[in-house]
Amino acid sequence: MGRIPFAKLNEKQARYIRDSRDAWLNVAEGGKRAGKNIINLLAWAMCLERHPDKLHLAAGVSIAAAKMNILDSNGFGLQYLFAGRCRKGRYMDKEALFIRCRSGEKVVVFAGGGRSGDAALIKGNSYGSAYITEVNECHQGFVQEVLDRTLASRERKLFMDLNPKPPRHWFYTDFLDDRQKSGEGLNYGHFTIADNMSIGTGELKRLLATYDRSSVWYKADILGQRTAASGRIYTGFNDRCLISPEEIGKTQYQEWAVGVDVGGTDATAATLIGFTRGYREVHLLDGLYHKQGISDRMSEDKYARLVAAWICEKARQGKMLGDIHVDSAAKLFRAGLRDALEKGGAGNFAVKPFNKADGINARISLNVGLLNSGRFRVANHMKQWIAAYQDAVWDPAAYEKGEWQRLDDGSFSVDCLDSAEYGFYPYKRWIEMN
Repeated sequence: MGRIPFAKLNEKQARYIRDSRDAWLNVAEGGKRAGKNIINLLAWAMCLERHPDKLHLAAGVSIAAAKMNILDSNGFGLQYLFAGRCRKGRYMDKEALFIRCRSGEKVVVFAGGGRSGDAALIKGNSYGSAYITEVNECHQGFVQEVLDRTLASRERKLFMDLNPKPPRHWFYTDFLDDRQKSGEGLNYGHFTIADNMSIGTGELKRLLATYDRSSVWYKADILGQRTAASGRIYTGFNDRCLISPEEIGKTQYQEWAVGVDVGGTDATAATLIGFTRGYREVHLLDGLYHKQGISDRMSEDKYARLVAAWICEKARQGKMLGDIHVDSAAKLFRAGLRDALEKGGAGNFAVKPFNKADGINARISLNVGLLNSGRFRVANHMKQWIAAYQDAVWDPAAYEKGEWQRLDDGSFSVDCLDSAEYGFYPYKRWIEMN
């Protein structure tokens, strides 16, 4: 049984929406694909319909995130809930949605709150209500400013959604924990993917099969727990993940790609990726690893020639390479690599900057899912990469600050992992179709 286009709310979701009428603070927390965003949108739309104030705020870590999760939300956002009686425009030079409601026109302005200076951009206005999506990704100062900007509301209402962070994250210790203890004015709901009635049984089983149930990802993404990140990251990596030259020779690859992480005094690593038909499996086929010392440092131009020579060699061996994805910060390297590839007779390969916007943990999550579903393999001669997958752990110091962060202290080659991720993550959309 696949996806159900429309599904009824369950009792927990319906109760959260009902209780939002009497609470000033509404927080929906839990795992991914749990429906938190949609039930908050339904509750907020009800609030806007009758609210006595004109000006309201929709916020996220960026304006783009706020518009994607609140304005659009895959067809369930404000522009669809108020279809036929809303229009996009600008209000005091800010992007806004103008809505005709029963209680008069409402103006919802959009703001980003991920940076320390974003709080200043919403000063000077009072908002009747606000919705902050992915609130714990926003800057603490911005969240506090939103609270302050709603104090004068004639019917103060705040809506927030979040995926769980470690228990010592500031959103819990400095904001939510005390409010949960008192319960005063708070409408809190915890939701998981099991609450999403639009996901059929077959699809749910397929999704759960990509997780190691002992992993931090399962506890956070599926169970929606505020989980501590500790120990090995790639628990699903074992000898079954290795692939021999003979197996590689018998495998038909639909497409190839290269990921390059450019080091200064750290290592420079390049990884050749092969995708089987339909992007079903991701194979790390070969790698270039070079760690320079202080006394024999290579310029970016020399490194570009080194990587270009390696790529040209792979091409001569019959590997029909596709795009080459390079650390977005390495502009000079990319220019040098294009030039060196042209001179080496491989100028048809596109050199692209890798977009880091999704963050390291999104790349790790995709890699872990591939491992746990048996779709990720590494050539057995790539010793540096194998050691990196075996030894990669979470950073305990970052956890103390309330974040999940991969340790990067030289104890394993994080450069190998980065270069591999640069190579396969741009194909996330097609990989996840399987």
